[in-house]
Amino acid sequence: MSKRKGVSLDEKRMRILQIFYEKKEFFTLKELEKIAPKEKNIVVQAVKDVLQALVDDGLVRSEKIGTSTYFWRFPGENITTTECRIVDTSKKLVEVEFKLEKLKEEVQKEKELKNDTEEKRKQLEEVEQLKKEEQEIKKQIAKFSNVDPEAIAEMNKKAQKYKDGTNIWTDNIFSIQSWCKNKFCISEQDLNKQFNIPEDLDYKE
Repeated sequence: MSKRKGVSLDEKRMRILQIFYEKKEFFTLKELEKIAPKEKNIVVQAVKDVLQALVDDGLVRSEKIGTSTYFWRFPGENITTTECRIVDTSKKLVEVEFKLEKLKEEVQKEKELKNDTEEKRKQLEEVEQLKKEEQEIKKQIAKFSNVDPEAIAEMNKKAQKYKDGTNIWTDNIFSIQSWCKNKFCISEQDLNKQFNIPEDLDYKE
């Protein structure tokens, strides 16, 4: 009998995100460690590391309330931030590649002149360093590119809907207020202050 193939890191990331998209709620780490193995076939030992990686990448948000830390991510949230990070990383890659080409040209000229100087050695070292930077940036871009295309398309579709108006986000915020008030017995005023929610927040006519 062949061994069952394990779940890749990228797949684990997508499955954890799906929990947030499907349930649209706040979760503690312990709650996710119960849900992920049961509903998404992710071993409990991997949940903490995958969740922290998503937080570090800005794909999941977290906030400490009292003695517990809560995690959340609503559909469409942070899409713009992620796209900006991809664009910014791509720009850095172009800059590094441009510098790399210029240095290669200079090194080639030095080779042709057979001028084995200290300056040439420094340039060669810089070329190697830039090559390493180039590879690191490409890895960063690949990390975003490896996300399931269908999931990206779905997130973009939902994000576009949110751009057409603010009422859906307003409804999300009101739902959060209601959930937190019931969960933590906290007043609406204190809750608004905790999350910087305007007191005059209301639906757009």
